[in-house]
Amino acid sequence: MEIVSATAEQVFIPLTVGGGVSSTADVDRLLRAGADKVAVNTAAIRRPELVAEIADRFGNQVLVLSVDARRAEGTDSGFEVTTHGGRRSAGLDAVAWAARACELGAGEILLNAMDADGTTDGFDLELLAQVRAAVDVPVIASGGAGAVEHFPPAVDAGADAVLAATVFHFGTVSIGEVKAALAGAGHPTR
Repeated sequence: MEIVSATAEQVFIPLTVGGGVSSTADVDRLLRAGADKVAVNTAAIRRPELVAEIADRFGNQVLVLSVDARRAEGTDSGFEVTTHGGRRSAGLDAVAWAARACELGAGEILLNAMDADGTTDGFDLELLAQVRAAVDVPVIASGGAGAVEHFPPAVDAGADAVLAATVFHFGTVSIGEVKAALAGAGHPTR
């Protein structure tokens, strides 16, 4: 909680905190420590009613459902939910899970394309488009960004926001370059 509090004191953008969140008590502690939103993943898979409990108590604007998805035959959408960094199947269709979680009260979807994550080959546009078509809450695309030209197609496919790490950590592109590329493609940014 100290890290959350210290971070909240230093950053002036909405702060989403996740990892190990398994109860409304965990959410309460994180919000009191300074988080604006809380991300849940594995605990919601194990106990989907947790999504409704969090949304009912704190509002759906607080709840970000993190979905780690990878391509998989045998699912209706061709994508499955995974846990443990994409190594274990949760036995759920990723698109159906995102839709169900929104019905339960998730206010946002953080869509992690595990097959694309770290590849720098671009976002999984097919996964993104399917989830966008299934939910009516904001969708954050994550996994695969490697160049400025990868960002506009993700927004075109339905992302309300794009998440990237590697390209910024290694200085491959700058935030300004991404904003310029998005603006040039007709997607205004803040």
